[in-house]
Amino acid sequence: MSDAHLTERPVDDGPEPVDLTDEPIRLSRRDPALEPERRPVSRRRKIALTAALVVGLAGAAALGLGGWRVLAEKDTELDAPATVAGLTRDDSDRARSTADYLRDGFAADIELDRSFGTVYTDPADAKRSVLLFGGTTLLWQPERDLDSLFGLMADETGRVTGLREVNAGGLGGVMKCGTTSGDGGDFAVCGWADHGSVVMGMFPGRSVDDSAALFRQLREGIQHR
Repeated sequence: MSDAHLTERPVDDGPEPVDLTDEPIRLSRRDPALEPERRPVSRRRKIALTAALVVGLAGAAALGLGGWRVLAEKDTELDAPATVAGLTRDDSDRARSTADYLRDGFAADIELDRSFGTVYTDPADAKRSVLLFGGTTLLWQPERDLDSLFGLMADETGRVTGLREVNAGGLGGVMKCGTTSGDGGDFAVCGWADHGSVVMGMFPGRSVDDSAALFRQLREGIQHR
């Protein structure tokens, strides 16, 4: 089909054609001369803003991780099975009296929801009995509270020396061991704390390293979440 008939049509009256000039077309009525001067953001300021954002995100992540840890650890139960880690619970009157004394003294230093105290004997050597005492409660700062309890032990047994952090095992939290003295001489003392429990143990006749390993085994058989 030919397009000749299109070019022959008369152009009817319409709006005047737009006159395009070399001047830029303004899409706003604001006067640029009255606009405040926009200073470019310096490289140093960009780095500072980026660093602040990274720190903020890291803080939020840490807060979320800490909150998750509290929720995971706060509902803890402790029991004293008849046998655990190769040791046997001592249910004699003398052992119960000793365990109750330790438990009551411990509960006086820290507010607990539930407390316990028990003595475990070593079938291989009666002089290597283990004394455990502690309880369950919500702890917001487990390590700080554990350190405070080690300090309070100085009133009963003497200052704990050589206190150091040891592997807490799969249950997490913090575990520390050191050495103190008693009527029978020096002995190892260990403690663990998490957001739901805190327990101390005395280990006559054992080194700190041996006591730490045994304490982890005892914890795995005593603590349940």
